[in-house]
Amino acid sequence: MATRESKGVIYAAIIANIAIAVCKFAAAGVTGSSAMLAEAFHSTADSGNELLLLLGIKRSARPPDALHPYGHGKALYFYSLLVAVYIFGVGGGLAVYEGISHLKHPEIPTHPGWSYAVLALAAVFDFYSWRISYRELRARKDPNESTWDEIKGGKDPTVFTVFLEDSAGLLGVLLAFLAIFLGRQFNNPYLDPIASIVIGLVLAVLAVFLGRESGALLVGERTDRARIERLNEIIRADPAVEEVGDLLTMQLGPEQVLLTVNIQFRRKLTLEQLESAIERIEARIRQEQPSVQRIFIEAESFKPEKSSSKAA
Repeated sequence: MATRESKGVIYAAIIANIAIAVCKFAAAGVTGSSAMLAEAFHSTADSGNELLLLLGIKRSARPPDALHPYGHGKALYFYSLLVAVYIFGVGGGLAVYEGISHLKHPEIPTHPGWSYAVLALAAVFDFYSWRISYRELRARKDPNESTWDEIKGGKDPTVFTVFLEDSAGLLGVLLAFLAIFLGRQFNNPYLDPIASIVIGLVLAVLAVFLGRESGALLVGERTDRARIERLNEIIRADPAVEEVGDLLTMQLGPEQVLLTVNIQFRRKLTLEQLESAIERIEARIRQEQPSVQRIFIEAESFKPEKSSSKAA
């Protein structure tokens, strides 16, 4: 299940996006700005996204049952995939459609003061939410990793989804401001609908990226490399282990990992010693890596494969 910090990031984003959406719809109605309306669609989509993520967190927290013996952790990955589809269809699709519609009959937005005030307010709210998600990303990444590495390799989609949404929101605010300001400065009515289309394309790119990351987690992505390396070190450090074979992991949820490993134990171990070594290894893994909740250890002899060729 997702952590308490993940929920805090989502709650902050919901509050910010609902406030932003209301202000943008009001400003779009007064000014007639296509870019402002596209941004209102964007913020509305973001609010729905966060609600979907909360639903995913709730469903992923259900305990294992007979039908789902490994738990429901991947439910969060399913709902984060729905978020990507929602961003693409509602946010990006409506923004592009709105821009294309206004290109047929372009008009310079009126009452620019309203637009500037709302965009400034939106930037403040978006930056507030962005800062919270950014701090959480930095807290989770390894010292030798960049923030982008954490986004690409992160196993909790709630945090990096909110961060990328807020980043796109800040970019959208900038594009909308430039479109309105430059359109009035140069008396060019086409800049506003063009900005709406560009905002839609930005959301489409974001949706494709989030869909790719969530899809990889949903179909069974491994855990991060640092954890795999540490698991290998823990197993090899046991005096009963001679060699480690295949070490396979699967991310079952943000804080749930499945581990299967083939181990060649030292020869002449009694059955009791072998059982004790396996219990010792499992206990140390659970102590140092509590997210590894399912452990399957298989004792292997690692005998070389015999040639199956036959004489003609």
